[in-house]
Amino acid sequence: MTKQTILGRVTQLAKANINALLDQAEDPQKMLDQLIRDYTANISEAEQAIAATIGNLRLMEQDHQEDVAAAKEWGGKALAASRKADELRAAGSGAEADKFDNLAKVALGRQLRSEKEARTAEPTIAAQTEVVDRLKSGLDQMRTKLSELKSKRDELVARAKSAQAQNQMMDSVKNIDVLDPTSELSRFEDKVRREEARALGKQELAASSLDAQFEQLDSLGDSAEVDARLAALKSAS
Repeated sequence: MTKQTILGRVTQLAKANINALLDQAEDPQKMLDQLIRDYTANISEAEQAIAATIGNLRLMEQDHQEDVAAAKEWGGKALAASRKADELRAAGSGAEADKFDNLAKVALGRQLRSEKEARTAEPTIAAQTEVVDRLKSGLDQMRTKLSELKSKRDELVARAKSAQAQNQMMDSVKNIDVLDPTSELSRFEDKVRREEARALGKQELAASSLDAQFEQLDSLGDSAEVDARLAALKSAS
């Protein structure tokens, strides 16, 4: 996997709009679970790739430091050889002086080569450092996004459970709705009212029977009075 590919994937995942994705999902919870698995896998893969990139950068930095140190060291050797040559030439040893001047030139050549290698590596190191910084930032964003995904998943599950509980409660309330004429409570009330009406009917029937008996009794009394008066008339004549 190239660094460009890693950086592209990290950036894409870090910028993903979770809410927009959820709006398009038929089953948001399943989608969140899948996203969490994908993010976890991609974070693990990105961590390994970024670690390798950082390792390569540190090796380049070490090589650069070694080139800088080597350039400084060869510069010191060139200076020492040049001074020695000057001393020998002042002492009349021209041949020996030329030998040390040649050594100074060799040291300066190696110093120049080390400096060039150091300069050549600097732009690459700067570019790699920028890439590593962006990868680290993207990885941090991915980790933040993963935490957001998990929170969203937990929130969604809690909301689903709450909605289910509310629906169950509403269904239970609906089954015992006192305004529903088909409910058990309403039927029981109708039965009680019918029993009450029946009792009232019996009372009314009993009352009408009692009135008839009293009327019959009154009729018997009148008949007896008539017979008594007739007997009185007969005895008077």
